[in-house]
Amino acid sequence: MANYEAEPYGTKNYETFDVEGGKHVKAWVRGVPFDDKARVQISNLAKLPFLYPHVAVMPDVHVGIGATVGSVIATFGAIVPAAVGVDIGCGMVAARTDLRAEDLPDNLFGVRSAIEAAVPHGRSENGGRNDKGGWTGGLPGDVGEAWKTLTARHSVIMDKHPKVRHPRPAGQLGTLGTGNHFIELCLDEKGDVWIMLHSGSRGQGNAIGTYFIELARKEMKRWFVDLPDRDLAYLSEGSTHFDDYLEAVGWAQEYARTNRDVMLARTIAAVAEALGRPVIATMEAVNCHHNYVAREHHYGKDLLVTRKGAVRAGAGELGIIPGSMGARSFIVRGKGNAESFSSCSHGAGRTLSRTEAKKRFTVEDQVRATTGVECRKDAGVIDEIPMAYKDIDAVMTAQADLVDIVHTLRQVVCVKG
Repeated sequence: MANYEAEPYGTKNYETFDVEGGKHVKAWVRGVPFDDKARVQISNLAKLPFLYPHVAVMPDVHVGIGATVGSVIATFGAIVPAAVGVDIGCGMVAARTDLRAEDLPDNLFGVRSAIEAAVPHGRSENGGRNDKGGWTGGLPGDVGEAWKTLTARHSVIMDKHPKVRHPRPAGQLGTLGTGNHFIELCLDEKGDVWIMLHSGSRGQGNAIGTYFIELARKEMKRWFVDLPDRDLAYLSEGSTHFDDYLEAVGWAQEYARTNRDVMLARTIAAVAEALGRPVIATMEAVNCHHNYVAREHHYGKDLLVTRKGAVRAGAGELGIIPGSMGARSFIVRGKGNAESFSSCSHGAGRTLSRTEAKKRFTVEDQVRATTGVECRKDAGVIDEIPMAYKDIDAVMTAQADLVDIVHTLRQVVCVKG
C-alpha cells in the first residue's frame, strides 16, 4: 500500500507518497481529482526496479493501459513499451496567424467545412482502403513529398519486423484520426487567431506500439519475470528488441511530428481559401509530443524519460496544454522544474470514460457545453463533452511551479474525427 504525505503548502506544489517495495512518487494533484484506480497503477509502476529516482505525476492524471496517463517515468537500463503507449508521438502543434478576430465571419461553418475538406478525419470501412480518414486515389503532392523524408528508415524497420507493417502509412500521413484528436481555430487574449491541432502517428504508430508491447510480454514469460501488471512488461537495454524498439519508436515520433506539420500547412491554406485572403503564420509553430520517450540527463544520470500524457517543460521551452471542447487552452513556457523531470500536463485529463460520458450526457448537453464554438454537436462526439474532463483552470493552478502561461486561447472552430 502507498503511504501518502502532503508537502506543506508554500514549500512544494506537489504531494509525495511512498510505495512499499518501490520508488516514491511526486504528484502535482492538489485541487484536482486523482482516482483510486490511477493511484494503484502509479503504485504498480513505482515497483519497477529500474526507475530512477522517483515517478512524477501530472495534474491531468487518469487511468491508462499499464502506465497511467499523466505520468513521467525515468528509467535506467530498460524501457516499458506500454508506458509510451500505442499512439506514439501523439502531441500538439500551434501557430499564431496574422488574422485578427474581426477578420473572421460571424458564421464560421464555411471555415470548418474548408478544413474538413482539406484534412481527412474520422474513420470508416474499418480503416480499409476507402477509409474516409485516409487519402484515397493517390497522395497529394505535399503529402508525397513529406512521405519521402520518412521512407528510408521505415523500410529498415519493416525489413527487420515485417509483422509491424501497416497497410497505409503513407495514406494516413497528413490526416487527423479519431477520438480526442482535433483541429481548432482559437482566439488569444489579444484577439489574434491561432491554429492548433492534436494528432499522432496514426495506424503505423499503433502497429509499432502493439507489436513491441507483445514482444515485451513474451520476454517476461521467457525470463519468468513476475510483474504487478502485465502491461508493465519491459525490454532490457542491450537486447535486440530494446534497440529495435527505440529505432521504431523514434521513427514513429518523427512521423507524428511530420503528420502535424503537414496538417498545419493544409489547415492554413484551407482557412485562407475560405476567407478569400492570404493567411500567414507570424511566429514559429510550437510542435510538441506528449506520448513519447527521449534520452535526457536528470539527477546526474543519462536516462530514458517516458512521458505518457505529459509535455517536456524545460526552462524557457514553449509547450501546449489544451482544454476540452468549449474550454480554454494554453501556450506555456516551461520552468525546468527538476522534480517533474522538466515536465507538465498534456491537457485537462479525463474524469469519465468515453462509455460513461455517453451514458451520462445527451446531445442537448453537448450543444450547451459548446456554445459559441463552430463544431459537431451530435451523438458521435458526446464522449468528448467538456464535462468528461477535469477543470482546466484547476489543472493549471496545480502545476503553477512547472509552467508559466504565455497565451490563453479560446476555441471558435473545432474539427473532430
